[in-house]
Amino acid sequence: MELLRYESGQTMKINEIQVSYKNPLVEDTERISVIGSEKAFEVFSSHWQEIELVESFYLLALNRANKPLGIKRLSQGGLNATIIDTRVVFSILLKGLASSFIIAHNHPSCNLIPSEADKAITKRLQAVGEVVEIKMLDHLILNPRGEYYSFADNGLL
Repeated sequence: MELLRYESGQTMKINEIQVSYKNPLVEDTERISVIGSEKAFEVFSSHWQEIELVESFYLLALNRANKPLGIKRLSQGGLNATIIDTRVVFSILLKGLASSFIIAHNHPSCNLIPSEADKAITKRLQAVGEVVEIKMLDHLILNPRGEYYSFADNGLL
């Protein structure tokens, strides 16, 4: 902890920012490569909770070989919306030294058509990714029927 001293002689305590990394649970050679929307769908589906109940938003961070560094549920919302904070997404990606990422959220209604809000968050995350050199590979929308929509496959990325 560092102390800041003001001219008046007062001090204020400020915590030092700490960065830590976990070693992967499996060796890099054992991890699958996530190439294409079908493989991404498999990964997200295996980690999803409550796909039928409320909207949730997940992030999959990948290394240069498209092997998963980790998956994180970023938010859980209501029946038809969830909120994403761009700063949280990129704090995770930067801290994990990700080279690329894929995002996914679900539509409990089973409708796979992207909303304007879905398109807007995709464009925003893609733009920030370009600035920090972390490539957005896809955005998937999943539904309870086991179907998905890929922004990359449909030319929206």
